[in-house]
Amino acid sequence: MAMLQQIIDRRLSGKNKSIGNRERFLRRYREQIGEAVRRAVSGRGIRDLEQGEDITLPKRDVSEPVFGHGQGGDREYVHPGNKEYVKGDRIERPQGGGGSGSGSQAGDGEGGEDDFVFRLTKEEFMRVFFEDLALPHLIRTQLAEVPEWKSHRAGFVSDGNPSNLHVVRSMRGALARRIALGGDSRREIRELEAHLLHLQRSPRASDALVQREIRETEAKLEELRAKARRVPYLDPIDLRYRNRVKVPVPSAKAVMFCLMDVSGSMDEARKDMSKRFFMLLYMFLTRHYEKIDLVFIRHHTQAAEVTEEEFFHATETGGTVVSSALTLMNDIIRARYPSGEWNIYGAQASDGDNWHQDSGRCRELLSEHLLPVVRYYAYVQVAEAEQNMWEEYTQLVGSHKNFAMRKVADVQDIYPVFRDLFKKERGPA
Repeated sequence: MAMLQQIIDRRLSGKNKSIGNRERFLRRYREQIGEAVRRAVSGRGIRDLEQGEDITLPKRDVSEPVFGHGQGGDREYVHPGNKEYVKGDRIERPQGGGGSGSGSQAGDGEGGEDDFVFRLTKEEFMRVFFEDLALPHLIRTQLAEVPEWKSHRAGFVSDGNPSNLHVVRSMRGALARRIALGGDSRREIRELEAHLLHLQRSPRASDALVQREIRETEAKLEELRAKARRVPYLDPIDLRYRNRVKVPVPSAKAVMFCLMDVSGSMDEARKDMSKRFFMLLYMFLTRHYEKIDLVFIRHHTQAAEVTEEEFFHATETGGTVVSSALTLMNDIIRARYPSGEWNIYGAQASDGDNWHQDSGRCRELLSEHLLPVVRYYAYVQVAEAEQNMWEEYTQLVGSHKNFAMRKVADVQDIYPVFRDLFKKERGPA
């Protein structure tokens, strides 16, 4: 039996706004809006990314066919009062079909049409910007300690909330009960009615014995009919309610490690680019994944797990021993995030400068301890020169598909690199 589902949108519409029309417009011009958002992002800072934006679309991209009134026919117009015409006067048609308003006083340049400008809200802007991004290789692992629950239909029950009452199923049960309880009585009533009719039409209907049998039959009929009427049309035992049970489903629990170099070789410009990349990553993760932990690790000669505020704003500096951060990350994973229960991700930002003997140690830590347990690890070098760290990490690219590395030499490179690292995977054609 086909089921009809109704979806009621109870979101409150703002004054003079239509949510339905606006969403249809955003879907129809998705490609043009996406391009306009990317142009807008290139000219604003990461801190301002979550604000709305005025989007401009060329008029030619949003033009649609319209119906217009043709010439001819009898028409009546109502003109405002004036001192030149009175009732009955005929007004000559303007020459050339053009008006004489202020619009005709424009300059001698080429005519054109204004572009269509509208404002994207903060939520719409972020949705368009992040719509084609996702954490690579995200899979649903085994049931978590605190699993997600999903409601599933599980037949019908005799007790429940009135809002879950299944009317058709209840009436079907009531009908079956009435048929079962009243079947014998109705058959006996039909037999007695036929017998009574036979007695009333009998030639001996006036005999005392026949009259007595008629009265007994009528009394029995009345008793049976009263018994049939006592069978309720709808009894509480007939009521059936939709039953739903909650079953555990695999949850996509993920943890993202953010590692940033704060050594002396990282000048303010490089630190700023690193901060911008991680801020963009932070907004992306918290927007798309509800159950995701973020671990912030700063390092110079020593590494430390810090808060978000300390990660972005602390001024501590020193030498460079990158392996200290990778070792701390490995320790935290073993202590708090078993790979069988968590999807683990890592992102590292550095200028590539490191103590020479330590770079090989970093490659070994990644190859032997971290990359086997993480879903994805992204290394971003905020410098153009290829130093020993870049050379060591290059050896991992071919042998580990879950490892990626990119260079960010300028602020303008952050967005393209970020989108390249976290683009959605395309299935086979």
